[in-house]
Amino acid sequence: MGSMRPRSPPLLSPRWQVTGRGPGTSRGARGLAGPPGCSLPLRCQPVLPGHREGHGRLRLCFDLTPLPPAARFEENQSGTAEMEEFLPHGAEKKQTHFTDFEGKTSFGMSVFNLSNAIMGSGILGLAYAMANTGIILFLFLLTAVALLSSYSIHLLLKSSGIVGIRAYEQLGYRAFGTPGKLAAAIAITLQNIGAMSSYLYIVKSEVPLVIQTFLNLEEKTTDWYMNGNYLVILVSVTVILPLALMKQLGYLGYASGFSLSCMGFFLISVIYKKFQIPCPLPEQEGNFTGSLNVTPVSTSDYQNGYTVLQAPDEGTCTPSFFTLNSQTAYTIPIMAFAFVCHPEVLPIYTELKNPSKKKMQCISNISIMVMYLMYFLAALFGYLTFYGRVESELLHTYNKVDPFDVLILCVRVAVLTAVTLTVPIVLFPVRRAIQQMLFQGKDFSWIRHVTIAVVLLTFINLLVIFAPSILGIFGLIGATSAPCLIFIFPAIFYIRIMPKDKEPLRSTPKILAACFALLGVLFMVMSLSFIIIDWATGGGKSGGSH
Repeated sequence: MGSMRPRSPPLLSPRWQVTGRGPGTSRGARGLAGPPGCSLPLRCQPVLPGHREGHGRLRLCFDLTPLPPAARFEENQSGTAEMEEFLPHGAEKKQTHFTDFEGKTSFGMSVFNLSNAIMGSGILGLAYAMANTGIILFLFLLTAVALLSSYSIHLLLKSSGIVGIRAYEQLGYRAFGTPGKLAAAIAITLQNIGAMSSYLYIVKSEVPLVIQTFLNLEEKTTDWYMNGNYLVILVSVTVILPLALMKQLGYLGYASGFSLSCMGFFLISVIYKKFQIPCPLPEQEGNFTGSLNVTPVSTSDYQNGYTVLQAPDEGTCTPSFFTLNSQTAYTIPIMAFAFVCHPEVLPIYTELKNPSKKKMQCISNISIMVMYLMYFLAALFGYLTFYGRVESELLHTYNKVDPFDVLILCVRVAVLTAVTLTVPIVLFPVRRAIQQMLFQGKDFSWIRHVTIAVVLLTFINLLVIFAPSILGIFGLIGATSAPCLIFIFPAIFYIRIMPKDKEPLRSTPKILAACFALLGVLFMVMSLSFIIIDWATGGGKSGGSH
């Protein structure tokens, strides 16, 4: 190594000093001088502050170009030296970037967090989606959306590795400047507010039913504890807000694991109920008026303890493999909404222990595969239980069969627990997006951290209290922000960020990315058109009795 003393005073000019984190720099405070004549932008600070000006002092300069962070985080190719700070004990405070964060979250906890971000209330609407597409078409669409989601995460991670940035909004800024940053932040905010609204809507609609069943009441009373509006506020303040105030997303790994366990119990119960609830539905189910025509004189049969009325329609209990109707317009948005986890990918990547693109892609693929299987099985057995009479929220359909079923009561509690624990996971990217838009470059502040969470939860509670239908939330949000976050933004960010000397504009990866973005635009236009036409023609938008 070279001597720490300069050879001659001219070399001590502020225009050329010892550089840190350059391509030829050794680690630690013993860095060598960068290449003479280097014109890269530098930021310097003295290492030997005791030296007086004019006697010569050694200064360390930091390259401000985007290359070094990429070298630091590109597949850990340069060993652990690149993972260390150049001046861990510098006298002056450095500006904090997302790439400076030392992740401590394990592989398993990251899988739990990402799976929990993917999973949500969308699983309750998939049986309804299958009833309006048919089993084969549903499986094709679900598989396509899952594969496309995995590919878009690949594009996000590749773009992130190029510039060393792990914030969705900053990728937008690097690609298109301030407009790109605002577009990404607004899409994340709309998407996740829609997701949190759907979760809290389930709390609003299901908690009163759970309390009613616990109290063994035939009808709902007017007491405050039976009012969903009061209950959703109570849950938000006592459960969601404390978890949302956690400083780091990785702390929610155990809560995410428990949430996934609850949804696993939901899936097992749906499969079990398929073989317990007969078809046609039992006679005590009197709320499916018009959907089941029963002859005045009909034979009665007994199945699994239920008294069953035989319906004259032979197709009532026959599965459909391919179906197209006005409600099919809601199917793709609901499914796309069910697989959106992209706002959470980069924050989880930031907090991952020993991060690499390959490791994060593996986490994403495992999470998507687990949720793909859970989605398909829940939709299949939910559909095969009720066929064409399944509602847009599956739990309400079970409630029509037997409001006092103990197993369904436990399932309701499990689903409520799962979606409640998912809200803090989804809130983190929204808070980060707001900070990127309004408070970029500022140090962490607990006051700001808490205030944003409180304001967000207050707004979402007001939205939930006045929202007419959970299906409307699924359709609109899924048809607008989901295509942007899954298809359009990852593709166009990748095209702009990937250097042309590495991948020309007409290279195969960029052509595929352009087609991917075009697919997102077509998907958005098609979905919005179908939904608007369905509303205008008075199609059965409310699919369920909300």
